[in-house]
Parts: sequence; C-alpha cells; structure tokens
Amino acid sequence: MKKLFALAVVALAVCAHAQDFPAGKPVTIVVPFAAGGPTDRVARDLAEALRKPLGGASVIIDNVPGAGSSIGAAKVARANPDGYTLLLNHIAMATVPTLVRNVPFKVETDFEYLGIVNDVPMTLIAKPSLPATNYKELTAWIAANKGKINLGNAGIGSASHLCGLLYQSAMKTEMTPVPYKGTAPAIIDLIGGQIDLLCDQSTNTSPQIEAKKVKAYAVTTPKRLTTPLLKDLPTLDEAGLKNFQVTIWHGLYAPKGTPAPVLKKISDALKLALKDADFIKREEALGAVVATDGRIDPEGHKKFVAAEIAKWSPIIKAAGVYAD
Repeated sequence: MKKLFALAVVALAVCAHAQDFPAGKPVTIVVPFAAGGPTDRVARDLAEALRKPLGGASVIIDNVPGAGSSIGAAKVARANPDGYTLLLNHIAMATVPTLVRNVPFKVETDFEYLGIVNDVPMTLIAKPSLPATNYKELTAWIAANKGKINLGNAGIGSASHLCGLLYQSAMKTEMTPVPYKGTAPAIIDLIGGQIDLLCDQSTNTSPQIEAKKVKAYAVTTPKRLTTPLLKDLPTLDEAGLKNFQVTIWHGLYAPKGTPAPVLKKISDALKLALKDADFIKREEALGAVVATDGRIDPEGHKKFVAAEIAKWSPIIKAAGVYAD
C-alpha cells in the first residue's frame, strides 16, 4: 500500500508539473554551435515562434559549441528532464555517433525526439575561374583533373565536410580536402581561387551566387528549388548523379525521461510554430524549407534520424576522418 501511495504521489506531481509547464522560468534551447551561424539563426527564429504556443513563455538560446556539436548535446543529455532544457541540432545528430569515437551520449536512447523543424538545401559551387559553365562540363573537368582537385569544407563534421564526403563517394573520385575554421574563410579562398569546389548550405552560398562571385552548378535536393535565385539550378540527381540527396535538417530534442505530458505540450507547440507565417517567411529568407511531413511527429523524427545514421556511418568510416 505504501508503494502504491508513493507511486500515486509521484504521478500526481508529474501531472501537476505538466499542467503548469512552462511556469515561472524560461525554456532554454541549447544550440551546439557558435552564435551567428545557420543553426543559431534557425534556433532564434524558432524561439520566437514557440513563445505564443507555449503560453507566452520566455524562450532563450544557449550557445554551447565544440566537438562537432557533441559538447552542447551532452549538456542537454545530462540536464534535468523537466522540459526547460531542449536541444536544437542539425544533421550532426546522425553523424556524431561515427564522427566522434568517444561521444559521451547515445543519440538513440539519451534523448526524447520532438520533431524535425526544417531542411536546408546544399549547393555545389566552384571558384569563378573554373572553366565549366554547367554541371555536365563540370563532370568532364573533374574527370580530366583527377588527383589535382581541392575540395574545401568548413571543418571536420561540418555540413560542407559531410556533403563533400558523399559527393566524392558518389563520383568515385578522390579530392584533396581542405578544412577551414568555418564557412566564411572557405568561401573567401574559393572566390580567390585557392580551392576549386565547395558544397555548402544555401544559407551560406546564396549571397555569393547572387553576387556572381562563385559559379553554381547544382542543388542537392530531390526536386528543384522554387526560390528565384536557385530555381534554374538542376538537382544532382537529374544531372546524372542518381539518388544524391543531402539536406541539412534541424530537429528539436529533450533529455530522456522528460514526462510524457510535458513532451506533448512541447511537441504540440512545435507543430503550431511550424505553421507560423512569420517563422515560415524567415526560414524561406534563409533558403530553408519548413518541415510539413511525418517527421514533425516524434516517432517519425526518430525513425528518420535512425535512417540517417545508417546512411552516413559507412561513408564516414570509409573516409577515416574523425572529430576527436
């Protein structure tokens, strides 16, 4: 009887907590990257969109960068599972289990999945002096310059690094990777001709494409984009590189053990935020596509990440490059 009473007390406490959530304190979204980057910008847009469906609660951002996002993710995995500490991470949730050999958490079991937020397309761009004028000519140029091509990236584990690994694997062509400390210096060197190619997020490359400072050849989405700037670029799939698809998706997570009623409140709030007109407009301005499919549900989110882990693990292992 005492045990049953204790369990009943706990259940009542959980229900009371869920009914009050969020009450009296802000909800923190941990971003495992530096302020000002693409993921940080998505998080700040999302924080604004979540306030109203969370009853006007304050939603703040905590930037915890380092080790390919694993430091920030580990902080959330260890946090009190009360719904007040969340994680917004991108494709790194699928790559960290392989990229970081001593990762201090398990992606599959140490988090509660709340839903995918958006997808950010990748663009394949080149130095302005590269002679190819379209993707067909680019493939001929790559074939003629095997062993001499420099492929830049924003650092090990970055979106551009991952896209580059997949591109080399699909092309069956080794290129010399040139890692930088961020996208900005990589693009500067691309414009200057110090590197040949870069595959990076449209949020980073669109200004350079619009200014005609780089050459753009293709996008990595299943279908062509509808944005005026990029609508004429073919997908790599239609250009001949079949089934090549890479988008930098973002998802929202809570620590494992967060009470189910609290998770439902956050998940419901997320779905409303994803329909917010201002949020959609802001994401479109970044070149991102707000999620509307089954991945916005926790179960769909979790299945998607498991499939992404299976996709990226052999590619990273084959490259033999790790973040630790």
